[in-house]
Amino acid sequence: MRYLLGLDIGTSAVKAILLETGGHLVGSVMEEYPLSTPRPGWSEQNPEDMWQATLRAISGIITKFAVRPDSILALGLSGQMHSSVFLDRDQEVIRPAILWNDVRTSAQCRLIEDTIDPAVLRSEVCNPVLEGFTLPKVLWLKEHEPENYAKLRHLVLPKDYVRFRLTGKLHMEVSDAAGMLMMNVRKAAWSAPMLEAFDIDQEILPPIVQSAEVTGTITAEVARRTGLKAGTPVVGGGADNACGAVGSGVVTPGRGMVSLGTSGVILAHLAEPKLLEKGTVHMFNSCISGQFYMMGVTLSAGLSLSWFRNTFVGGESYDGLTAQAGQVPAGSRGLVFLPYLSGERTPHGDANARGSFVGLSNTHGIPELTRAVLEGVAFAFRDSVELLRRAGWNGSSLRALGGGARSPLWKEIIASATGLVLEEINIDEGPALGAAILAGVGAGVYTSAPEAADLIIEVESSVDPNLKWQKIYAELYNVYRDLYPALKGSFDRLTQFA
Repeated sequence: MRYLLGLDIGTSAVKAILLETGGHLVGSVMEEYPLSTPRPGWSEQNPEDMWQATLRAISGIITKFAVRPDSILALGLSGQMHSSVFLDRDQEVIRPAILWNDVRTSAQCRLIEDTIDPAVLRSEVCNPVLEGFTLPKVLWLKEHEPENYAKLRHLVLPKDYVRFRLTGKLHMEVSDAAGMLMMNVRKAAWSAPMLEAFDIDQEILPPIVQSAEVTGTITAEVARRTGLKAGTPVVGGGADNACGAVGSGVVTPGRGMVSLGTSGVILAHLAEPKLLEKGTVHMFNSCISGQFYMMGVTLSAGLSLSWFRNTFVGGESYDGLTAQAGQVPAGSRGLVFLPYLSGERTPHGDANARGSFVGLSNTHGIPELTRAVLEGVAFAFRDSVELLRRAGWNGSSLRALGGGARSPLWKEIIASATGLVLEEINIDEGPALGAAILAGVGAGVYTSAPEAADLIIEVESSVDPNLKWQKIYAELYNVYRDLYPALKGSFDRLTQFA
């Protein structure tokens, strides 16, 4: 047997999967590490913790499945986007990494917006300026920790830091670099206008590599510590959502996916980049060379349901809760939920937005409130789909991933609210699987990621829109869409009050 290894460097753990080259998923191992929140709104991690968890995950999967080192043909990497790992001239970590979900950089975001013409932002980085991105973190370091900024000689993202520790080579993979606000997305090259505007030396940024490109090989020291064979190729890989797209077969124009976890993502593969002037959506380079993906994000997707259950229902299981919601007609008897529990990304880009039940009466109980939560998240997904349509995506289905996608009712609600068929696939391993597939392309096992994905990923079943619900949701969505602008001023005032 011959194998490919995929690693996903996540926010809370490293996940390693072992894929047989014929497409059989052998299994996985997960190694956790801590997250630090030293101040409200701050989110940090020690890169050494990521590295030690990576070593444990690799050695753990080799031991668990009794794999011969020479049978692993290549390794691919996926990881959390935007998070900043700062290195000095000796390539040692300067301070804890500032993560993608850290929101300390609002002032730096306003500085970027005030400095760079909006047309230049669209043409260069193809994305709105948000606190989670990398450039605001660099500017924060420059302003608030000048002594650390003075030491800065290399800037990498988590998976590319792990790559450095595996191979001794510093590279920045293109789909991850696209989320830094420092790369020209269309050209896949560092953006001179963005760097010059803030006096950032391009020398701190490693060379950009493609997702299926071999970027180095496993060192003798890493081989000794993990059980891998020295010289095993390490391939570029991709950002978590970009690799998730590969791992679900969303690798050609017209395909899309919905990921329903704590947060929710609608992602569509596009041949050409396009940034809309209105609506907070992301446009990044995909793991398919020269192609792109557009992504909308709902910050509180599965979180909305878990919050509701934990706050109001106690020990009821999710299955029991959704079974009650299934007894309620579409539209929740005139009740609408806005799923903005932690602000909202798409389409509003508003950190002050807050969750709301609108239309409550004494006729509503737990079943109606539960169904309203499910429907509110589905309407948030439709917001993203509407923006993807405006950007030229013409797909008719979404591949459904994540824990929330295990609910038949929620899938039917989402299909009916968006008007799209939801497809269920045979393997739901997301980013780590995508990284393993890209490793196979880099090692010459597969001719391309689309060819490999179609070999490995199969659509097993699908959920069609309920035509009766679809008609109801079309009307209710218009109500949902009117609520945010009506409540925005109140959200802002309440945030200040809190």
